[in-house]
Amino acid sequence: MKTIALRTIVGVSCLVGAACARKEAQAPPPPEVLVVPVAQRDVPVEGEWIGTLEGSVNADIRPKVEGYLLRQFYKEGQVVAPQDPLFEIDPRQFRAALEQAQGTLGQAEARLAKAAKDVERFTPLAAERAISRQELDDALAAERDARAAVTAGQAAVEQAALNLGWTKLRSPIDGIVGLALVQVGALVGPQSVLTTVSTVDPIRVAFGISEREYLNRAEIINRPNYATTERGPALELMLEDGSVYPHAGKAARADRQVDVKTGTLTVWGFFPNPKHILRPGQFAKIKATLDVRKDALLVPQRAVSELQGGYRVAVVGPDGKTEFRSVELGSRFGELWVVEKGVKVGENVIVSGLQHVRPGMAVTAKPEPVADQRSGS
Repeated sequence: MKTIALRTIVGVSCLVGAACARKEAQAPPPPEVLVVPVAQRDVPVEGEWIGTLEGSVNADIRPKVEGYLLRQFYKEGQVVAPQDPLFEIDPRQFRAALEQAQGTLGQAEARLAKAAKDVERFTPLAAERAISRQELDDALAAERDARAAVTAGQAAVEQAALNLGWTKLRSPIDGIVGLALVQVGALVGPQSVLTTVSTVDPIRVAFGISEREYLNRAEIINRPNYATTERGPALELMLEDGSVYPHAGKAARADRQVDVKTGTLTVWGFFPNPKHILRPGQFAKIKATLDVRKDALLVPQRAVSELQGGYRVAVVGPDGKTEFRSVELGSRFGELWVVEKGVKVGENVIVSGLQHVRPGMAVTAKPEPVADQRSGS
């Protein structure tokens, strides 16, 4: 009986030991993660703003005289040069007014000629007392009146000629002319806007910078010669389709005051637009390099997670265990974040497999392949 009991105990022990061995053999290996070392290098400090494109010069075409619109010379959207005709107002009444002014001037010139002859004839007669001094004075006064009438007549002729010339409305600038806002046959006057011509090469972009951004660069903006296209930082324009406009622009001018409603200061920049790709009214995403951050610490955006309004990264220590750290982030640089506080250069941060780890867990850290790093950044 003792032998049987001993055999039973030994058998049970073997079974338990085998089970334990199997459990130890089935213990999962540490999870595998991909890591990238914290980099340190100089990076540009960039700003981004949303702006609106507008013509560098915008001219509303208004008539200076009143009359019926007779014809339109241009096609909407056409490129025009200075002095190209745009509209014509019926000139007949203004031509008649010019002819009337010319006739009045002719009469005044005839009266002046007669008055001058009278003065020329009366002057020696008055000296010889052949006529009274009063008659000479009357002749002199008549000459002055006639001369003044000629001057007034010349001014009337000049004004009538201007009015006649203003019946043909011409473009004052080069640019693209917009839609006609008034139809042919309508009665128009100085209050009527017939169309608008905008110079679009260069084209102007307007965007607002915050008060803090202004204060950071106030010394540069307030230089006496800032308002030139050579003084401001280079601008990059992102188009609606995500492409980058091929020509760089320049920030050139700043408004005199901060908008009390938005708390921003309007800045204007100019972009070359030789092919007229950019048009007034388009929205524009503007980027500019404002400064260079020396020895900035950089981590991939994929390594950063947001938690309760803050940010953190998972760091793999020399012992192979993970540590979650809160970080303070600065500006973005491509697919990288500038880290102000929380990591040190050379430390390994997890960029893949982060969902499988917990604080203090041992992991198998492998460097992320260089190709993946390039595609990710």
